[in-house]
Amino acid sequence: MATIIPFRGIRPVRDKVQLVASRSVDNYGRNDLNEKLRSNPYTFLHVIHPDFKDGKRTKPGSLERLKKIRAQYDEFHREGIFVRETQPAYYVYQQIKSGIHFTGIIACTGIEDYFNGVIRIHEQTLTEREKKLKEYLDVCQFNAEPVLFCYPDHQGINEIINRKISEREEYDFSTTDRVQHKLWIIDNANEVNQVQKYFSEIPAVYIADGHHRSASSALLGKSMREANPDYSGNEPWNYYLGVFFPESQLKIYDFNRVVKDLNDLSKEEFIDKLKIDFEIISHGATALRPYKKHVFSMYLDNAWYELQLKPGRAHDEEPVGSLDAYLLSTFILSPILGIHDLKTDPRIGFVSGIKGEGELKNQVDNWKFTVAFGLYPVQMEELKHIADTNSIMPPKTTWVEPKMRSGLVIYPLNEE
Repeated sequence: MATIIPFRGIRPVRDKVQLVASRSVDNYGRNDLNEKLRSNPYTFLHVIHPDFKDGKRTKPGSLERLKKIRAQYDEFHREGIFVRETQPAYYVYQQIKSGIHFTGIIACTGIEDYFNGVIRIHEQTLTEREKKLKEYLDVCQFNAEPVLFCYPDHQGINEIINRKISEREEYDFSTTDRVQHKLWIIDNANEVNQVQKYFSEIPAVYIADGHHRSASSALLGKSMREANPDYSGNEPWNYYLGVFFPESQLKIYDFNRVVKDLNDLSKEEFIDKLKIDFEIISHGATALRPYKKHVFSMYLDNAWYELQLKPGRAHDEEPVGSLDAYLLSTFILSPILGIHDLKTDPRIGFVSGIKGEGELKNQVDNWKFTVAFGLYPVQMEELKHIADTNSIMPPKTTWVEPKMRSGLVIYPLNEE
């Protein structure tokens, strides 16, 4: 059963929260990042990108950089930008984007659940990235970007959330990407105990986004346990930060592919090869979004095509073999276009479905890529089935919303 606990969070003071909470540094171009850092002294970007303040460049991931991150984090505390909860709490978080409401609970989960399979995964992690993130946690001693989890809808948890969101919010602010963020604090002892009890009734939770963050937290906890054989299990490093959404509150979008060239094939040769495994319907200038599994859209040479996988090609009895991302690689990307490794091949790019089919057209029309493929989104039951069977999805198969902001609620890993 799931161990999902309250914690004494560190968070921005109310009058500065809209200035502090930021997207991940990787989501900003260099010019946009510098402008944010210049114009906003409170943005959490100053913590995770500390070189801007003194102008002295350090190597990303180096011990010198990590120590600067920790020093800037401590500086935010001294300046009174952060406050810490006086008692353990859960945090109800709601994001409103394009009219869609996503509501969940920010809390901590235990590394023991990661080790024993209560936390289910569907994505492979890279060992080197795990180690780098583990070093980050070891030096900086805080979680500022929660792992995104989902769990089966639970009536008791839903009732507590619904009661809480009828009260006044602790935070209510909008960001420049037109997203509204709200936060409520559950710190009443009876409610806290009830939430923890309800979560303990849930047999498994699923990582929707944040496999490397989960793996690195587990790696840190394992090394700390080895260094402290008399550990009690209550030390902060036995847990890590997550935001937990019931399945009904998450949305999985397609994650589409764009390719730089046709692998020395002419357009006609390429389409002839596609005809072996696909029925092809031309849609001309009319944009197409896949409307069911095993139907793909393709944009090539100013025209849209519908690619219907012929019967018998998909392995629908297999968790991974039935995924459209797998089938696209199996029948097109690898054998025809010569793209065998999605993680390393520079000829392929990925476009989240949240941007719509217009972005696929834009990527090709602007000569960045030659051909684009749209996929039908993975369904929640497929994601769970893959995780439950210990299977692994191909890279970049799902784009899950909502995306969280860094620095909204922080979990400290050191004793304070």
